[in-house]
Amino acid sequence: MRRTIATALAALLLAGPVAAETLLIGNKGEDSLSLVALASGAELARLPTGRMPHEIAVSPDGSQAAVVAYGGTTIDVFDVAARRKLKTIDLSPNQRPHGLLWLADGRLVATTEGSESVAVVAADGTVTSISTGQKGTHMVVVAPDNRTAYTANIGSGTVSVLDLQAGTKLRDLTIGGKPEGLALAKGGRELWVGDLDAPRVTVWDTASGAKVAELPVDPVAIRVLASPDGRLIATSNIGKGTISLFDAETRAPVRTIQVSEGDAARQVTLLFSANSTRLYAAETGVDKVAEIDVASGKVLRRIAAGKQGDGLAIAP
Repeated sequence: MRRTIATALAALLLAGPVAAETLLIGNKGEDSLSLVALASGAELARLPTGRMPHEIAVSPDGSQAAVVAYGGTTIDVFDVAARRKLKTIDLSPNQRPHGLLWLADGRLVATTEGSESVAVVAADGTVTSISTGQKGTHMVVVAPDNRTAYTANIGSGTVSVLDLQAGTKLRDLTIGGKPEGLALAKGGRELWVGDLDAPRVTVWDTASGAKVAELPVDPVAIRVLASPDGRLIATSNIGKGTISLFDAETRAPVRTIQVSEGDAARQVTLLFSANSTRLYAAETGVDKVAEIDVASGKVLRRIAAGKQGDGLAIAP
């Protein structure tokens, strides 16, 4: 027995420490990416990016992070553990990439607002584009089938439905207002859309394209996010520094969490932890990221970011 325990301990020591989670923050005010040890909140590195980094996506294996340059035409790809840039992908003629997802099959999907399109980067680096023909194509979500994508088009008041496999647009849903944040619920059967022009979130049946609910938020939801476990929908309410939580199944309000005081913090991006127990909110106005306990609604701490930290991701 003693020999068995000693052998096990020796194996653990030889294996070294378990890799810790890294919080990634896109600092759009200074063109940099912060890498922060999530456990301690200590910054590990700050690396240069393209102009105005916004959304961040982590590779399926967790080893790499992609960061869009909203002020240009590129995506930077970083090795998280080595803390260095691996390559820059040029999306031209697509322009002003913003919303970004890294799909399980290795493709990168980015809204390219300046060209009213969505850029798709294959695993081999080939870039193709799908035209939305809509103004302000800003955020994107993709259904669990990795084929159907939805883009929020702020200037046109629509959501475009795209077939990523065929490379075509299927239709536009007329949402009204200025849709920006969006999330899928119920396994992709419902689409939740925030409105920068009104205190509401609308819910749409993705099969029929019909609006099935309209829920109040205060004042407007700049981001909408589904929890990884599928149980909650969160909205980032920029004007009051609050987060509204809804039951994804029943659409009933769960609670409103007060994160920051009023509009000064300019709260934008939200991120759930992988186990759905924590929320991270980018307070771009004060260069911090708030960590929130979902169960209690308490702000646990604030993590320092770079100037106007906005895009968020966690690498395991």
